[in-house]
Amino acid sequence: MSDNRNFESTLFWNAVMFYTRLPTPSNVEFSEDILNKSRKYFTVIGLVVGSIAALTFNLAALVLPLTVAVLLSMISTVLATGCFHEDGFADTCDGLGGGWTKVQVLTIMKDSRLGTYGSLGLLSILSLKFAVLLELAHILSGLEWAAVALASHTVSRWQSSNVVKHFDYVQDIDTSKIKPIANKALSFGSELYLRNITLVGMIPAAFVSFAGLIVGAVLSHWISLRFARYCKKRIGGYTGDILGSIQQLTELALLITILMFSL
Repeated sequence: MSDNRNFESTLFWNAVMFYTRLPTPSNVEFSEDILNKSRKYFTVIGLVVGSIAALTFNLAALVLPLTVAVLLSMISTVLATGCFHEDGFADTCDGLGGGWTKVQVLTIMKDSRLGTYGSLGLLSILSLKFAVLLELAHILSGLEWAAVALASHTVSRWQSSNVVKHFDYVQDIDTSKIKPIANKALSFGSELYLRNITLVGMIPAAFVSFAGLIVGAVLSHWISLRFARYCKKRIGGYTGDILGSIQQLTELALLITILMFSL
């Protein structure tokens, strides 16, 4: 039992190391197999990042205008994840926008330079997210806003994980930063854990807008599958950047839907 707890702790800290920039113990064991299995905790990372967003917003809102509190909350999540998903979204915009063939798209995605499509895409999605979060801040209490933040960060990460399960990875696995999670499927128990944590993250938001939450979750799922199928048509499957894009798009979709039902 003790060995099992230690292994689960190792999986969790590997997930923290890979998906965030949060501090971790220095003696955590690392291997590609462990990192692959740590995807089990991807939605837990959503809860962690969502909690950071919620705590930052509520503390800032005590002494600052809502506009500043929302901005600080967004900045806190970017710092916590190291722009992990935002960077993927920008690279995807550049690749799909500027490339015609599969090779061109993948080459552009690997380029560290930010192009016009990526700049406009990132500016657009962050601006829209800020506007939606600010509108929610005006009509919801601090705790309700926090509940929505938790749901959006958790559900969106499950959508990305679901794409890994159902679609093929297309980049050169040997040189990819997501090699471990692209190599193997999770066990049934780990997939079930992912879903259960997603439900845990959704429960508080159900008391804010049950209809908005359900419709938003369904819409997010539809968007993730449609976008993944589009990418399969364009380049044969998904890349790490595309997973980041799915997280960003589905997070925004859930926020917009809950806003619609809360007005």
